[in-house]
Amino acid sequence: MSENTGGRCGWAGPEPIYLAYHDTEWGVPERDGRALWEKLILDGFQAGLSWITILKKRDAFREAFDGFDPEVIAGWGEADVARLLANPGIVRHRGKIEATITNARAYCELGEGFDSFLWRYVDGVPLQNAWDRDAEVPAFTPLSVQISKDLKKAGFRFCGPTITYAFLQACGLVNDHLTGCPRHAACAALAAEGADPSTDRG
Repeated sequence: MSENTGGRCGWAGPEPIYLAYHDTEWGVPERDGRALWEKLILDGFQAGLSWITILKKRDAFREAFDGFDPEVIAGWGEADVARLLANPGIVRHRGKIEATITNARAYCELGEGFDSFLWRYVDGVPLQNAWDRDAEVPAFTPLSVQISKDLKKAGFRFCGPTITYAFLQACGLVNDHLTGCPRHAACAALAAEGADPSTDRG
């Protein structure tokens, strides 16, 4: 476990923004479809980069992408791509920007809500793992491989098995906080209670 993380998962820190993300967001069950979609998009932008890079730019991303409203973004075209490529506040990658528009259209075309689409893979209850060390946590799993495959079939891009697993971890469909991390028990309690994740962010 890395230094100065206060017993947290080894990847958390040392920057305050990273510690706050670990302590208040990562692993908390997210059941809002739009928020889930936003996180999948940001995880796609992370590909080849570090999450801290995306985290520091998240507010700029939200402003540039109109609050990550998929119904708005689904109607965007080349002019919007050009506008975003000129925005220094975000990751200026044409493929990822174009994929966001494609993914917005896929989101809107789902026959069910994005939240229902995802949570049915775990029967609505977060999976609870019990890793003791960072090295034990997998980069992807058979579940993330299947969800990745189904997302691509539904028209989504930049959602390979590794990106998908990071997304499942972050959004609390899987509790991958280490057993020695205080947040493991906190997130497990949220899962057991079926609590609204917005009611416990501490």
